[in-house]
Amino acid sequence: MSEQTQTPPQPQPQPQPQPLPQPQPLPISDSTLVSNSPVDLPPNPSNPSKIPIRPQKIRKLSSTPSSNGKTPETTVPSSSTATSGAITVTKNRRKSAPKSSRVLPQIIKPLSADGEIDNALQHLRSVDPLLVSLIDTLPSPQFELHHSAFLALSKSILYQQLAYKAGTSIYTRFVSLCGGEDAVCPDIVLALSPQQLKQVGISGRKASYLHDLANKYRSGILSDETLVKMDDRSLFTMLSMVKGIGSWSVHMFMIFSLHRPDVLPVSDLGVRKGVQLLYGLEELPRPSQMEQLCDKWKPYRSAGAWYMWRLVEGKGTPTTAAAPIDGGNVQALQQIQTEQETQQHQLQLLEPINGIENLGYLTVLYMN
Repeated sequence: MSEQTQTPPQPQPQPQPQPLPQPQPLPISDSTLVSNSPVDLPPNPSNPSKIPIRPQKIRKLSSTPSSNGKTPETTVPSSSTATSGAITVTKNRRKSAPKSSRVLPQIIKPLSADGEIDNALQHLRSVDPLLVSLIDTLPSPQFELHHSAFLALSKSILYQQLAYKAGTSIYTRFVSLCGGEDAVCPDIVLALSPQQLKQVGISGRKASYLHDLANKYRSGILSDETLVKMDDRSLFTMLSMVKGIGSWSVHMFMIFSLHRPDVLPVSDLGVRKGVQLLYGLEELPRPSQMEQLCDKWKPYRSAGAWYMWRLVEGKGTPTTAAAPIDGGNVQALQQIQTEQETQQHQLQLLEPINGIENLGYLTVLYMN
């Protein structure tokens, strides 16, 4: 039997693993970048356990149900959106807040209105016992409109820093030059040259003051109608813009021409002297002290100021007011009374205030 040669079996080749296809990157476009919708990523063959997670929407339940009975769902905005929204709400609140807190100006009756003087005197009696004897002794204040607002302002300019007699003489010639008191108006004043005004005794500086007042009337900045309708603060601001018209002149105009009830001329020497006598003060009160001492008179400080002028004139010396005054002050008051009688109750220049000589004669001019 012959030996047969057997060939050993050849090893079978092992199958080569096929390379897995690599995931293709998704094309990125502008719409993809700005889109808020979630994107499903292809599974990662190296770690199949990781599953892409959709971003969850945070929902907030509203306390107010909708009309269909379902509670509306509100998506909470991002931090940047929330911040800008808060700023917008704050701004809107700031803009709308003044609407609720805005106070409309009150329409205040002038002292010349029916019954206002009685209301003022009743109020002053109740808040300041020292005024009671003054009110009982002196006649009631009288506030009557004699001139237009423009003529009254022109008159106050002409009388500044002049003695009563000299001021009256210049004013009379000025009125005659214009053609009478009823003819005094902005156009007539502007038609007069500084030389013409100088011929009747008006200085070049006062002529410029009169022309500035007339120009503001002609341009429409001021008018008799608007001055009557302005509140006290606006009126003070507008008139102070006129050259030659200061705070004291504005206060006199407000009291005696417009009959405003609550004006306290803190720079007027007569009112300050009257407050000193009424309360028995050793020194003349400063304007800031005047505000504090006369605050109780509101809203009728104009009537209180009227009685202070009368007190200094010597037409009434209340016993209750004289009680706290020492002998020196009583003697000073008597001396003032004698001087007033000698000079026909014309208050003279006593001291400069704020660099402008304050004259009391204009008060007497209005009140007599």
